[in-house]
Amino acid sequence: MFIPNLHKNENIEEIKNFLNENSFGILISQDNGKISGTHIPMELDIDENGEDILVGHIAKANPQSKNLKNAEEILAIFNGPHSYISSSWYQKENVPTWNYVAVHVYGKVKIIEGALLLESLSKLVDKYEQNSENPVSVKNMSSRTLKQVNEIVGFSIKINEIQAAYKLSQNREETDYHNIISELEKVGDSNSVGIANEMKKAKK
Repeated sequence: MFIPNLHKNENIEEIKNFLNENSFGILISQDNGKISGTHIPMELDIDENGEDILVGHIAKANPQSKNLKNAEEILAIFNGPHSYISSSWYQKENVPTWNYVAVHVYGKVKIIEGALLLESLSKLVDKYEQNSENPVSVKNMSSRTLKQVNEIVGFSIKINEIQAAYKLSQNREETDYHNIISELEKVGDSNSVGIANEMKKAKK
């Protein structure tokens, strides 16, 4: 991913927090010159060696599942908030732009099965059920329901490289910077407010 130095984030703890909060991404792989992509949750975890990995699964019926095992490298893309930035919010004439947060993760896939796959599914469900009024758990599911596990392919991704772009108007003067935050909050949608919050955090 092209990232100007001004927008590059190399704070690994901040990036990990981002991945934990924005785990629904796009898994991209290539086989025989054809590129495939699937929108799925991929959770940050740690392997038996204490190294960071991503864990996920896709349907066996998805053609991409047939190619994962032999993929030389995969790319997982995660998007955070993004918003249009009007140049009317600047003190001086300039062009409009777009602010965003995005993370690319590169790595090698390893297929996981059996107990490891069930463990990854259990962690996934527990994470997103914790605020449910009547949370469900993989541990309490019947053997009949769990037969559906046979219809998916689980995987882990050994992370080789992480690229993080935080484009947050870092090139603007202080007055413009704070005015952009104010105008984004006026727009009021979740993406605009999300970018405003990221800009506030960047100035702390």
